[in-house]
Amino acid sequence: MKVLMINGSPHPNGNTATALSEMARIFQQEGIETELLHVGGKDIRGCIACGSCAEKGKCVFDDLVNEAAPKFEACDGLVVGSPVYYASANATLVAFLTRLFYSTPFPKTMKVGAAVVAARRGGLSASFDELNKFFAISGMPIATSQYWNSVHGRLPGEAAQDAEGMQTMRTLARNMTFLMRGVALARDAYGLPEKEPPQRTNFIR
Repeated sequence: MKVLMINGSPHPNGNTATALSEMARIFQQEGIETELLHVGGKDIRGCIACGSCAEKGKCVFDDLVNEAAPKFEACDGLVVGSPVYYASANATLVAFLTRLFYSTPFPKTMKVGAAVVAARRGGLSASFDELNKFFAISGMPIATSQYWNSVHGRLPGEAAQDAEGMQTMRTLARNMTFLMRGVALARDAYGLPEKEPPQRTNFIR
C-alpha cells in the first residue's frame, strides 16, 4: 500500500515537515510505502475554469499538478500538510489541490485522506476544515486521530516539542493505515459502492 504525502509549506524542513515525518515513520513501521512531494515553494497558479481538463484529461497548465496526478491515482491514501496563514492553508497548496482534484478524471472514491496543519498558535481548526473539504467532495474517507490533526511550533522543527501534537500524528498514521487496509479488504470482497449518474442542479431551475 502507498501513501502520497504533500508538504504545502515553502519551508521543506519546517514544522509541517516535522509532523509529516512523524507520520511517515509510523507508516514505515506498518509496511506502508510513502512518497513526499514539496508543493509550498513552487510556482503554481490557480484554476481559471477554462474547462480544458474535461477534454484533455489533464490540466492545461503543465506543471507539478500534472506530474502529481498519476501518483495520486496510484496511491491508497493522501496526506496533505500545511502551515497556517491568516487562519487558512497556504494559498499555493490550495491552488495545487484545486487543480489536482478538479482536472483528474480518475475516481477518488475510497482513497483515504488526511489533513495536517501546523501553526504557532491559532487558525488550526479553520485550516484543517478547509483542507478536509477536498476529500469530502470526492467520496474519500477522512482519517482522524485522537484530536484535530494539528501541531504547534514557531521555529523550524519546534513542533517536535509538542508532545500531544506528535502523538496525534502517530495515532493518525495508525488510524489511516487501519482505514486503508479495511477499504482494501472490503473492495476485494464487495467491490466499491455503486455510483448513480450525477444530478447537476442549481438555484434557478
